[in-house]
Amino acid sequence: MSFSGKVREELAGSMSSARHCRIAETAAFIGLCGTVAVNSFEQYSIKIHSENLLVARKVFTLIEKTFNIKTDISIRRNIRKGSVSYSVVVKRHEDALRILQAIKMVGEHQDDLENHRAFSPLVFQQMCCRRAFLRGAFQAAGSMSDPNKSYHFEIVCSTPEAAEQIRAVICSFDLDAKIVPRKKNFVVYLKEGSQIVDILNVMEAHVSLLELENVRVLKEMRNSVNRKVNCETANINKTVSAAVKQVEDITYLRDTIGFENMPENLVEAALARLENPDATLKELGEYLTPPVGKSGMNHRLRRLGEMADKVRQEQGGLL
Repeated sequence: MSFSGKVREELAGSMSSARHCRIAETAAFIGLCGTVAVNSFEQYSIKIHSENLLVARKVFTLIEKTFNIKTDISIRRNIRKGSVSYSVVVKRHEDALRILQAIKMVGEHQDDLENHRAFSPLVFQQMCCRRAFLRGAFQAAGSMSDPNKSYHFEIVCSTPEAAEQIRAVICSFDLDAKIVPRKKNFVVYLKEGSQIVDILNVMEAHVSLLELENVRVLKEMRNSVNRKVNCETANINKTVSAAVKQVEDITYLRDTIGFENMPENLVEAALARLENPDATLKELGEYLTPPVGKSGMNHRLRRLGEMADKVRQEQGGLL
């Protein structure tokens, strides 16, 4: 099962104890994956679609527990695509009307469907209701990428109004959600790992949150190790390149002017390097008598390099 599926399964298994929170979650389901039909007699019916059986069961239980309404479930199989979709249907006008009035989609006096906003702000005024609303929104139209690959959380909306309202609810928890158009839809998304951890906490998907945190810790450890290895590799390459250049300079001086024409302290450093081409500056200094510190050894080798460059210039060689 994908990580997104695990989050959806965890959310589908939880049920708010407060009725007002269940109403907020129902509003998200109807607004994002539901359709409201009005027949010629101005009678309402509701159909909520999902390709996830657990989500369909959640909607069925949610409506039954919140409104004491029995719903029908229809199943449609697409043999060509190999997919199955589920629909939770409220057929009776009185039942549908009661639900629509509770989520403030229809006025108390059976007004027309309110189209001026996707969701009524009245259903998620309290923080607990906003949490429940986001749980419903994710189950209805949300998804997450595998945190082992990337960090991405999104909820797909069919209208910019719905997207803006969901973005505002997410941002009310001090998160920085953004909206991007995608084909005919509008996607509310989060990209940072820390913010996705926070949104899971907001939705109270604590098991998924812990799994994501474990992945984040492992990724950070890998990145830290890689950074250290890269740094050490770069230092080793730098040290090796410097040692190779030093050996070349010392060999050139030996073969041109000879060690007998060089200061004794430089000859001592030169011989130490030729005998220990892989040694560090500190190790080379310890080979001398008396021992020389790292900076002193570096100074002598630098002088040898300058001397070799000077001899090359004098003899018309390449720098």
